[in-house]
Amino acid sequence: MINQNKQIWLGALLGIFTSANASFAQSCNFLMPIGGSGGTTVVKRVGAPKVSPIGLALGRTNWNTDFAVNKAYNTYKLFFTAQSTEAARYPVQAYLKFSDGTNLQVVNELITPPMGSGAMFGPFVAVQGKTVSQVNFKIGASADPGSTGFSYRISVQGCM
Repeated sequence: MINQNKQIWLGALLGIFTSANASFAQSCNFLMPIGGSGGTTVVKRVGAPKVSPIGLALGRTNWNTDFAVNKAYNTYKLFFTAQSTEAARYPVQAYLKFSDGTNLQVVNELITPPMGSGAMFGPFVAVQGKTVSQVNFKIGASADPGSTGFSYRISVQGCM
């Protein structure tokens, strides 16, 4: 009788934990890149910095990609995949950009993934009292010109 009561008790606990975990299941949506061609994944090649005669990066590069946030999400996941056939170092930075013009850097790493692999960054929790309007990926830096010419894929998910 005691073993049977323990089994019932354990079964009841398992049922509670299973239903609790089901309620925590996330629903995620891929965000659209601003100025993209309709897909949620952006494929790029790290461009060379535009350097002035005194060695400062000037002008526009293709390092930044913004993804539009069309509703409030609880968390954000950022995905990076190397596309180049040679090993490359990728300077990766990412920011949550807020509707009030401020931002929060959430990634600042130098990664060297093999082709076809990469990294998921996050999930990053939305900042209380702030509205995320964009998620920005920056791949490449004038401080690391060795990444120039290497290609990659990026995407971002917002999760409820």
